[in-house]
Amino acid sequence: MNKNSPSNSQNHACVFCRRNDDCANKYGEKKTNEKWNLTVHYYCLLMSSGIWQRGEEEEGVYGFLIEDIRKEVNRASKLKCSVCKKNGASIGCVAPRCKRSYHFPCGLQRECIFQFTGNFASFCWKHRPVQIIPPNNYRDSVPCTICLEFITTIPTYSVLRSPCCKNAWFHRDCVQVQAINAGVFFFRCTICNNSDIFQKEMLRMGIHIPEKDASWELEENAYQELLEPYEHCDVRRCRCKEGRDYNGPDSKWEIKRCQCCGSRGTHLACSSLRSWEQNWECSECRSIIYNSDFRKAKKHSLPNSNNVAITDCLLEESSPKLPRQSPGAQSKDLLRQGSKFRRDISTILIELGFQIKKKSKRLCIKKADIWNSAVDEFKNQNFNPSYIIEVVFIENDNFGREHPGSKQEFLCLLMQHLENSPLFEGSLSKNLSLNSQALKENLYYEAGKMLAISLVHGGPSPGFFSKTLFNCLVYGPENTQPVVDDVSDFDVAQIIIRIKTATNIDDLNSVINESYNYLELSGCLRHITTLTDKYMLVENILVYHVIKRVQAPFESFKQGLKTLGVLEKIQMYPEAFCNILCHKPETLSAKILGDLFTVHTLPNVPALGFWNSYLQSVEDGKSVTTMEDILVFATGCNSVPPTGFKPAPSIECLHMDFPIGNKCNNCLALPITSTYKKFQENMDFTIRNTLRLEKEKYSHYSGY
Repeated sequence: MNKNSPSNSQNHACVFCRRNDDCANKYGEKKTNEKWNLTVHYYCLLMSSGIWQRGEEEEGVYGFLIEDIRKEVNRASKLKCSVCKKNGASIGCVAPRCKRSYHFPCGLQRECIFQFTGNFASFCWKHRPVQIIPPNNYRDSVPCTICLEFITTIPTYSVLRSPCCKNAWFHRDCVQVQAINAGVFFFRCTICNNSDIFQKEMLRMGIHIPEKDASWELEENAYQELLEPYEHCDVRRCRCKEGRDYNGPDSKWEIKRCQCCGSRGTHLACSSLRSWEQNWECSECRSIIYNSDFRKAKKHSLPNSNNVAITDCLLEESSPKLPRQSPGAQSKDLLRQGSKFRRDISTILIELGFQIKKKSKRLCIKKADIWNSAVDEFKNQNFNPSYIIEVVFIENDNFGREHPGSKQEFLCLLMQHLENSPLFEGSLSKNLSLNSQALKENLYYEAGKMLAISLVHGGPSPGFFSKTLFNCLVYGPENTQPVVDDVSDFDVAQIIIRIKTATNIDDLNSVINESYNYLELSGCLRHITTLTDKYMLVENILVYHVIKRVQAPFESFKQGLKTLGVLEKIQMYPEAFCNILCHKPETLSAKILGDLFTVHTLPNVPALGFWNSYLQSVEDGKSVTTMEDILVFATGCNSVPPTGFKPAPSIECLHMDFPIGNKCNNCLALPITSTYKKFQENMDFTIRNTLRLEKEKYSHYSGY
């Protein structure tokens, strides 16, 4: 058998620490490769100083090749542990001039710190990182925010303090267990729920945060009860002969749930509801709605209640019911379900849109200079991203004439400009570039802010992020491995390819000598002893060029994306956001466009038949226009935004020879012609020439 078996490893000793302990929380999972009779603790393997993961995840043990593990065991056999004085110390302190080596369990015993991130550094008890706390912040004792036992507020190896909450202290063992159970997606400060700052500090202090889903998410059918709809009639006088639990679909005995809480119900007949579509509220929710301070409106009598008294049909019995959750508990449950139940991107963005207030902000935009216009408006101290955006386009002439503009057209043009701006590099899938002038003017922050605002305010799918850039945003640069396709610089790409394809040590050294200046400048120059060293060299170059080189632009861009809470949602629902950030929207078809537009005219008008035929002709390539041209002509957007159009696109027929597109209202007026041929000619002529003239009018200015 050539499989790694955790179940058969209890009696085998780890080849690094030579212990047969099987404690996953302390030493990581213990695995045995039966073919090679080799057993390791995951942490012992991970923290060993002279080994790298060169294989795929399923190769060797956790991606570490068997030959590499044996070489590392052989290297460690010559090193004496500074704690137990036995040979086999595979882990060394990374502090300069420190020669201490130790086994992983011995390091834990002497309170060494192991950082499970970056280069997986290890620090001995003399050089380990410490938390610096101002003296005036010390208190006698406070409860651990996890186990609630009192601890002395002095930062030691076994006591840690939250970096984001001054009064949050906890035991190292408590926070480590929490990290293992929560995983990287749910591990956060127990007080303020911060994840970024909290996780960085915990990783620095040696807390292992596994890249896995939370333990409660992995439990089969953990939230199955949430999928069961409430089916019980709670009115005081239930009239159903079959009983309160009877539910007869499409009949007067169908159960209708409270539209507010969903945890109480009534038969339609028991509350004199004529149809299932009628709203119904339980008495508890109704008392909150009608008696609260924020709703002072006069109460109106409920419809269809003339024959039945309210006290008879709408007040529930006092019998026990399903426990009702508070809003806080409900939101926590949604967070727990985040990865188990996939969220639709439109729903997520619509929820973010609840932050938008009724107050509006007028943006004066020059189409010919859309980038600088947008930057100026967004930098304005009076601009608030949570205000409704109203767009006014200003003509680029001596008169500066204004005319109402479409918000979605503005956001679409802005995203197109951003995709092709010098802030990004690459052909289709783009990464951040290093532009010193843009960095100086804080434009990377503005770009992230623009993206966030566009998504929340109904803009289009960006669709140009590379997977590497997306993974950096979601999982962090330290957990992302770039690929050669991420390198847009031809010379650097050639260096990487030549190193990667070197077949012997002489060829490899020749490439290194030719690229000496670049490798030295990038900090990737290293001594080569074997041909396999080329893989680590390639990895170092990729990480430098794609990630470390643009660290400042990335952090600025990331801060901008935090606008309106967009970055937090990206990290919470990466699958949903990957579809709109890394992939272009689906290709428009005749059916999609036909279903998109609502018809506001008589159904028997011949122009509607011409319209459907025209869409089919465009899809079949029998027209000079494209589906995208039609959508741009009518709405200003070349794709359907994730949250849809507001207002919904509509069609009307007017007695005129040529079509008219109203981008502010997303309305397309079709011409009424005697023949389909004339209809198609007029549509093609108007759409193509209108878009061509607009392009020529504004293409002379390239912007930033």
